[in-house]
Amino acid sequence: MFTLPDFPWDRLTPYRERAAAHPGGVVDLSVGTPVDPTPEPIRAALAAAADAPGYPATYGTPALRESVAGWLRRRHGVTGADPDAVLPVIGTKELVAWLPTLLGLGPGDQVVFPQLAYPTYDVGARLAGASSVATDGLLGLGPAAPKIVWVNSPSNPTGRVLPAEHLRKVVAWARERGSIVVSDECYLEFGWDPDREPISILHPDVCGGSHEGLLALNSLSKRSNLAGYRAGIVTGDLALVRRLLEVRKHAGMIVPAPVQAAMVAAFDDDAHVAEQRERYARRRAALIGAFEGHGFRIDHSEASLYLWATRDEPCWDTVGHLADLGVIVGPGDFYGPAGDRHVRVAFTATDERVAAAVERL
Repeated sequence: MFTLPDFPWDRLTPYRERAAAHPGGVVDLSVGTPVDPTPEPIRAALAAAADAPGYPATYGTPALRESVAGWLRRRHGVTGADPDAVLPVIGTKELVAWLPTLLGLGPGDQVVFPQLAYPTYDVGARLAGASSVATDGLLGLGPAAPKIVWVNSPSNPTGRVLPAEHLRKVVAWARERGSIVVSDECYLEFGWDPDREPISILHPDVCGGSHEGLLALNSLSKRSNLAGYRAGIVTGDLALVRRLLEVRKHAGMIVPAPVQAAMVAAFDDDAHVAEQRERYARRRAALIGAFEGHGFRIDHSEASLYLWATRDEPCWDTVGHLADLGVIVGPGDFYGPAGDRHVRVAFTATDERVAAAVERL
């Protein structure tokens, strides 16, 4: 029987109560939940497909799979993007949590993920009954051959971008051992440093033109303000995608037909992403200035929708200090013991709330 950790966000409840006492109300910078409107063309596509009496395709419509492949070629240089190797999922958190199970992992199998990482990588291993290892040094694993190696660039929580050279080494190491590399790329559109542009693991500079043994996940939650639609995709190795498809068909894991239509509109359009990037860039700049002016140091944070900030003190002391100002942030130790002196600051709040945080700091 698997065991799950306590849901970490529940530990913030008393700090939210402290923050709520601020006369200007709470500024919640803890969870990266989009707050800006879902673009109108996407909503229109959803509404136009609302008459959907039949069951949708688990595999996704051909239009959706071609749209995703086109986006990967156009925006991310994935020259070998194959529509047949695209599978829609019910938000990528669902896939992260169930991927080890869907791929047949169980007791005795090992899942590896970064030292600072989205907690659901570990949850997915536990649900499958597999063991998990948090490490940034694969060579330290010796001859071990983990079934899954997770990479996450841009990183949640740190915003760190792994260069192509680093990702190439991970791919080569995994291929020597028959391990599957799964790359969580949900923040791929949000690089802020021109010298450290995010790159997909499926880019030929990383994988040598072959997607064998590789899977990449992406989501429309952040890119297109579609968190409420639960719209994501997995792509890469065609054989692995087909394995996932067969299990998902049996399990009824299907993205609703209207959501699939909305996904086509989202992946086909880059203009709304540029507009959203401009919003986030303004909020990011304002919060960097405010936190640095308040005595914080910002580490990494060259991409994603977060600042990885520290006052060189235990993270819960920082959480308490900011809660007294009516500002809620994410404790770094939610993402692993290595984060115990940092906090994660999301810049997905509204312009008004970001301005309130700046004023208080």
